[in-house]
Amino acid sequence: MTLQPTDLAVIAVYAVSIFVLAQWVSREKGAHKKDAQDYFLASRALPWWAIGTSLIAANISAEQIIGMSGSGYVIGLGIASYEWMAALTLIIVGKYFLPIFLKNGIYTMPEFLERRFSGKVRTVMAIFWLGVYVFVNLTAILWLGATAVHTVTGLEVQTALIALGVFAGAYALYGGLKAVALTDIVQVSLLVLGGLIISYIALNRISGGAGVIAGFHQLTMRFPEKFQMILPKSNPNYKDLPGLSVLLGGMWVMNVSYWGFNQYIIQRALGAKDIREAQKGIVLAAFLKLLMPVIIVLPGIAAAALVPNLARADEAYPSLMAMLPTGILGLVFAALIAAIVASMGSKINSIATIFTMDVYRPLRPQASQQHLVLIGRITAVLALVIAILAARPLLGSFDQAFQYIQEFTGFFTPGICVIFLLGMFWERCTATAALSAAIGSAVLSFALKLLWPALPFMDRVGLVFLACLALAIVLSLLQTRREPALRVELKHIDYSTSAGFNLAALVVTAILIALYATWW
Repeated sequence: MTLQPTDLAVIAVYAVSIFVLAQWVSREKGAHKKDAQDYFLASRALPWWAIGTSLIAANISAEQIIGMSGSGYVIGLGIASYEWMAALTLIIVGKYFLPIFLKNGIYTMPEFLERRFSGKVRTVMAIFWLGVYVFVNLTAILWLGATAVHTVTGLEVQTALIALGVFAGAYALYGGLKAVALTDIVQVSLLVLGGLIISYIALNRISGGAGVIAGFHQLTMRFPEKFQMILPKSNPNYKDLPGLSVLLGGMWVMNVSYWGFNQYIIQRALGAKDIREAQKGIVLAAFLKLLMPVIIVLPGIAAAALVPNLARADEAYPSLMAMLPTGILGLVFAALIAAIVASMGSKINSIATIFTMDVYRPLRPQASQQHLVLIGRITAVLALVIAILAARPLLGSFDQAFQYIQEFTGFFTPGICVIFLLGMFWERCTATAALSAAIGSAVLSFALKLLWPALPFMDRVGLVFLACLALAIVLSLLQTRREPALRVELKHIDYSTSAGFNLAALVVTAILIALYATWW
């Protein structure tokens, strides 16, 4: 695959434009200097369209485009459950979780845990999230992105790692969340356009030029096993997607934890002007999630027909890019870079937010607002450097990186779900119970992984969630009851939603029922 001058020109126009736009939207008026709220929460003034598109831009990166296409190549449409079930999860988050978080005006998820439980819970979870964000998520985005760049351009992987890190840092470092969120409408538009183009060209090639409908029909005829949403036990990939667990079991725990309690996702909604604006953004993101499998899973299935003997599943999407004509290749490559840098920008901003507000500020409570912004920028740079150095050692040997990420995070998400769900909806839950659930989640998950290796990880997530829930409830009830010293408002929360939000929830649910009924 060779990038022609036209392709390079398209990529250059994208890179310069998005950098200039990021700096322009995050500029300050007059003599005002950025404070912590400006930098970490975009002055709590984000409009709904920025929230919705930024949620998707933060979520869809190389780990989804490359990793999920690779899983589509191996597993098929079933992997789309991560996307489609996320749409319904977002509706739940918008109705029941956001009203609590916005009512209490929090900066970070660990801050909520301190105000609900204790400073110890806040510190433990902040350090945990920093570790996962730097050594799992950020490294995955960098590694898969660099792998894609290497496949398309021939650029050495380590060089690509450094180039992506520098570009993402330059794009997001000055403006913080505002620079990321207000440019994500461009990033997501490019991502959607690029994904639709590659799906169109792949399906048209499968049909021999007879069109995408004919190509899709041929694909379903040639690979019927790849168009099963609920995999039977006889399917060789059942361990990755264990049947009804994607509808009734562990996937709910994974999705609720990711979309409801994950700092770098929920941070966009925390920066909303008000709850109605946040909920409109959530609705936009839910509908975009319904579209995502067409962009990131379908190309992987198409690659099974067009390039059937790949050495690694994660080569599926880059291999399709090699078939694109000049100019279009540059556009799709720019879309891939857009997804990578948008997600990286979101990730480093959230790393900076958690470290500054949950680790550094408690140690230096008298620090000025501008000093906190400086610490946030330094943290972002250090996180990028560490991730660049750690990417190859941590991820270089994995075939399906997306599945690796899901399984690793699955060790901890059950405990996170228990802590937040009980913390928000059961005042009796204690700090001791919360910490026990967090630690128990990791211990039980590793124990089940060793003692019952045949158990699908999604089923393990569901079982560990139930065990941690029971543990937290029992410990809370055994402790002497006393008036909880809550510093969060949990009682007088308005959970009402607009007619538009309610209609959107019904439409999303109806679409999901239709999709699963079609490809059961």
